[in-house]
Amino acid sequence: MLRADNAGPMTLDGTRSYVLRAPGATGCVVVDPGPDLDDHLDALAAAGPVELVLITHRHPDHTAGSAGLRERTGAPVRARDPEFCLGGEPLHRGDVLDVAGLRIEVLATPGHTRDSVAFVVSGPSGGASGDQVPRAGSTAGGTAARHAETVVLTGDTVLGQGTTVIAEPDGSLRDYFESLDLLEAVGAGVLGLPAHGDPIGDLAAAVRMYRAHRIERLEQVRHALERLGVPDDGRGAQVSELADAVVEAVYADVDPGVRGAARQSVTAQLDYLLGE
Repeated sequence: MLRADNAGPMTLDGTRSYVLRAPGATGCVVVDPGPDLDDHLDALAAAGPVELVLITHRHPDHTAGSAGLRERTGAPVRARDPEFCLGGEPLHRGDVLDVAGLRIEVLATPGHTRDSVAFVVSGPSGGASGDQVPRAGSTAGGTAARHAETVVLTGDTVLGQGTTVIAEPDGSLRDYFESLDLLEAVGAGVLGLPAHGDPIGDLAAAVRMYRAHRIERLEQVRHALERLGVPDDGRGAQVSELADAVVEAVYADVDPGVRGAARQSVTAQLDYLLGE
């Protein structure tokens, strides 16, 4: 794992790029090249040879470095959204990639964004021992790599700290709940590797906490709507008009630096509730 120097309210301590290869493999796979920072891209290229670059979703803190990494390595870049593919085909739900001695299954996990995907990484036979165990490089802080039979790279769908935003314009809370169900099904006792924050020891347990948090927030939004006297019918402009008032009522404890992200999640929650 190599962490980019782009810390901030939305990126936590920086975007994590993962360099993956099975022990004994020559080539590697890079997941999320991150921002367009020369030092970061040089380090990723030096960890190669890079055979393939994969993208978890479209946000620039994950994709801005794609062209620079391709220039350095010649590796194709593949993403769910064709707009972010460079020399490679778009990813599809259920794709299985055999690369760098690993088996990488593509899970479609929309919600944070429509094009969000997660990657289930294991040895080529689906589980492993010996030199088939996938590995991630050491962290920027020097923490030893953790070996596991299977890991799931979650992008921004599940973070190592806090919770993710349902991002405009194409995020969907209904899709997000379905994606959490999918990740819980594959994540029992499995290590989760998020794009921001520390590794997740038990992905399924983290997903259950995420779901409980979302349900709690939905209840808070419901109560805010009741206090505001919102009728059961009507949507459209009403959602925009209500969002600011609900943010003040429900997210008053949120750092001002992420208040805009909170408003995006509120908009998604209002769409979800008013569409029931």
